[in-house]
Amino acid sequence: MKRFVGAALAIVVIAGPASAKTTEKLGTGIAIALPVVAGGITLLKEDYTGTAQLAVTTVLTVGTAYGLKHLIKECRPFATPCTKGGPNWNSFPSDTSALAFAPAEFLRERYGWSYGIPAYAAAGFVGWSRVDAEKHHWYDVAASFGISLLYNELITTRYHKPYGVYSDIQADSNGVYASLNYKF
Repeated sequence: MKRFVGAALAIVVIAGPASAKTTEKLGTGIAIALPVVAGGITLLKEDYTGTAQLAVTTVLTVGTAYGLKHLIKECRPFATPCTKGGPNWNSFPSDTSALAFAPAEFLRERYGWSYGIPAYAAAGFVGWSRVDAEKHHWYDVAASFGISLLYNELITTRYHKPYGVYSDIQADSNGVYASLNYKF
């Protein structure tokens, strides 16, 4: 995953000043690649529960974004003035950004920040590319991010290896608690 994000960012830097169309295409490619890479990670870990959770959160996030796009009529930035009913009248929220943020948040929620940071870097680039290409407003991308947070918070659980020793430390106003568990 880290190599994928590094390669994508290297392409952007090497390409130099690119047109909005090139940036948009690269962003769309990364958006498509993110769920594939996240799914590959779950399969490499033999985490089939995670695979199912990724599929459900991604479908719900993208489906909700797609549905809202057709209910909430928001004009795309490049289409001013906007004529009602046309393809330029479905800016909010960004379903491409939803496709990128759903697996990024899944990776962070399921496996932690070491997976989440590179995934969020890639998803952030996707969101930026949509705004840069004038396909969406910044709040369209932010709404997609929020939808992905909601579904991942409701569905995604923390990954635990099948067997092993786990420790936890928690603190509250009454004191600090430590636990040590062994899962059979």
